[in-house]
Amino acid sequence: MPSHLPIPHLQRLREISHALCLAEGGSHGPDHSERVLTTALTIGRELGAALPLLAAAALLHDIGRKAESLSQGRICHALHGAEIAAPILHELGYSQSDIDAICHCIRSHRYRGNQQPASLEARILFDADKLDSIGAVGIGRAFLFAGQIGARLHNPDVDCSATLPYSLEDTAYREFQVKMSRVREQMLTPVGRALADERHAFMLSFFEQLTLETRVSIPSFLVDENPC
Repeated sequence: MPSHLPIPHLQRLREISHALCLAEGGSHGPDHSERVLTTALTIGRELGAALPLLAAAALLHDIGRKAESLSQGRICHALHGAEIAAPILHELGYSQSDIDAICHCIRSHRYRGNQQPASLEARILFDADKLDSIGAVGIGRAFLFAGQIGARLHNPDVDCSATLPYSLEDTAYREFQVKMSRVREQMLTPVGRALADERHAFMLSFFEQLTLETRVSIPSFLVDENPC
């Protein structure tokens, strides 16, 4: 993370974020929010964003995840997270205008329906969050999730359109086909797009190698060409 940044309440925001995200765990645990913070601040400094607002939004963007999981998706974690974040920010002494700006970033980081990222900070948070779902870390998170639900290692010969989430076929490769391969097209900032292109190329190379290494075939020298 860029150092020597004038970010108020950073340690307290970290503590709140870690406590709430730890309840969710897995691929959306505190380490995810910390990586999003690092990426967001790196992009934000290059693009001239309001870093204190961006830092708060990055650390709090997933604090509604537990409610979404418990409701099996009926509650949107982005909208719920913004509702939770507002009183937290008020208690920390943020102005109402800053609270509104931070909560807009949180609400729109999922980019659903009318919740389009309208500010520079919101677009940066969106990109930083999506970047954490691709590249090496995205692949790692996909395998972590697949392991949690009991999916198999790899299934390149299976038609992903005929598979279901939370099933044996909900592998990291299915996640790549269905979601991860499309992320670079969604980037909202030029810096985000450049980073996404690099991470996309790595994923292509990784899954090509994984397919090669997991391809099962009997070596020709073990096949009896003249069976009795």
